[in-house]
Amino acid sequence: MSGAWQFYISTLLIYLGVDVMACWGLNLQFGYAGLVNFSFIIFQAAGAYTAAVLTLGRPTPADFQTYVGGAHWPFPLPFLAAAVAGALLAAGVGAIGLRRLRADYEAMVMLVVSLIATSVVTNATGLVNGANGLDLVPPPLLGVVHLGPLAYQWFYVGLTAALCLLVYLVVHRITGSPLGRSLRAMRENEPAAAALGRNVTQLRLAAFVVGGAIAGLSGAVLVQFLSAWSPGAWLYPETFVYFTAVIVGGSGNNLGAAVGALLVPVAFLEAVRFLPPFGPPGLIDAIQWIVIGLLAMVFLWFWPRGIVPERRRRFPRRIPSRSAADGPAR
Repeated sequence: MSGAWQFYISTLLIYLGVDVMACWGLNLQFGYAGLVNFSFIIFQAAGAYTAAVLTLGRPTPADFQTYVGGAHWPFPLPFLAAAVAGALLAAGVGAIGLRRLRADYEAMVMLVVSLIATSVVTNATGLVNGANGLDLVPPPLLGVVHLGPLAYQWFYVGLTAALCLLVYLVVHRITGSPLGRSLRAMRENEPAAAALGRNVTQLRLAAFVVGGAIAGLSGAVLVQFLSAWSPGAWLYPETFVYFTAVIVGGSGNNLGAAVGALLVPVAFLEAVRFLPPFGPPGLIDAIQWIVIGLLAMVFLWFWPRGIVPERRRRFPRRIPSRSAADGPAR
């Protein structure tokens, strides 16, 4: 296989790993807890900016970009800090937006939060360099492994796969535990879950914070691969791509979310690159977003459970013991 093909395939695998992690975080919020988080992309952006600032070092007057803070933290501290940043931002947003609001109002609040965050970061140039974003973010462990560009690319594929495995173990442990059953009960019937003694507010906030931490980690992986990040990379339509992936793959199923990440953000969007150019400039991009919206609508209407539906859980019926069935002894 030629070097060009290896570079292309390894790049796709890294994007796939980032999208799978993001879809698992969104699936925990939407598929298991029933939270319609239209601001999901801002938590990924928070992780990306945190990891970038903590590896770029302190800005100097001669730099072409300005940002708050700055450090040279070694791997894996920027990744951990990105996850913490996503979790803290989710805790702050969730404490305000998840209390006493129905799902439709939650979705509206989250969408507004996403628009506000984009506007603030774009116009506050001293925060993270405004609309130009951050550039020249150093890749992790580049000076330690001493690999060539192509070999380092495959090394980053392995690093991304290891982080995907870690995220999967965390998500699988949560969704397969009593906490996961409580989240599904809350999703299906929130008043009934509250009547059974579950603290619905804490459950919603827990799913929101863990999903935000996973989003922050995925943003750190992406920014240290791309070496750049700007507000144009995390506009609110990106959230709808992740939602479409979860819906197509199968919400409430970790395997389904991974399948959706493979089909929608990677396979479907990458296939557009091979189309011959036609029409005025920007027409293909516009058609691409239209098709993504139609894809979500078709699955919601005809195949709402997705390609890999959520597994129906059946519990064995309790059979009363013989002594209990026979009644009290005479």
